[in-house]
Amino acid sequence: MAEGDEFLVKPDPGDERLTRRVQGMDQDQVEVATSVTMERPLTLFLNAQEVVTMMTIGDYPEYLAVGYLLNQNMLVSRGEITAIEFDPEIDTVVVRTGDQTDFEDKLKKKTLTSGCAQGTVFGDLMERFESVELAKGAVLRTSWLRSLLKKINTAPSLYLEAGAIHGCVLCQKDRPLVYMEDVGRHNAVDKIAGYMFLNDMTGDDKIFYTTGRLTSEMVIKCVQMGIPILVSRSGFTAWGVDLARQAGLTLIGRCKGKRFLTLAGNERVLFDSDGAAENGPGTGER
Repeated sequence: MAEGDEFLVKPDPGDERLTRRVQGMDQDQVEVATSVTMERPLTLFLNAQEVVTMMTIGDYPEYLAVGYLLNQNMLVSRGEITAIEFDPEIDTVVVRTGDQTDFEDKLKKKTLTSGCAQGTVFGDLMERFESVELAKGAVLRTSWLRSLLKKINTAPSLYLEAGAIHGCVLCQKDRPLVYMEDVGRHNAVDKIAGYMFLNDMTGDDKIFYTTGRLTSEMVIKCVQMGIPILVSRSGFTAWGVDLARQAGLTLIGRCKGKRFLTLAGNERVLFDSDGAAENGPGTGER
């Protein structure tokens, strides 16, 4: 199987809706044309009630909407959803359920997090977080990690085309499965959560890779998806580390080339490759 065929979903830098060419001038006073990432508002409704307006690149709105509601504890089971309606003319997505929800009470308890744009966590999310049991038998081989970094970093992406974007990838062993990008890392996470939810995909044997910081929000969302291993090329926050240790999540950061640092769940990491091996193409910092 070719590397490009490994992805079930991957970025499409050729999608004209997602980037725009802009004229500018460089440091040598030379006029240049460059690609810049688009962002547009997407208003989410749950039944007849407006929930939030998110700034997003605009791809996969249905996955984003469902993932957002799921990660905010407004949805529990797939059977609740009766319809998902996206209207590109007014940038609105409506998720319909059979019964009205109690999310108005949840909105009163919301607190801001360190996520870009409008990431939020509701006060009762910790109850769900504390009830999740992550797969204890899951492992991450260092050979898988090196292979994943190469495949992810060499895949065509909006990051390589225009920058100013975060990426998240759902992986299994050394195969990247679902690669989502967005202007806010929480949006990219929610798209993957929505994809998993709507495709009945479990997280027990998965690895989650992100370009963003390993914050409390990232840890909470990863645990809610049932994924036992979280990897980032970026660094950690103290609360993110504390929550990972509490949940039994393997937390790996500063992952660039042959280097990485594990601050929680060390027992899942199996060292089956040479730590001194040379970096292959695309395994360095992006």
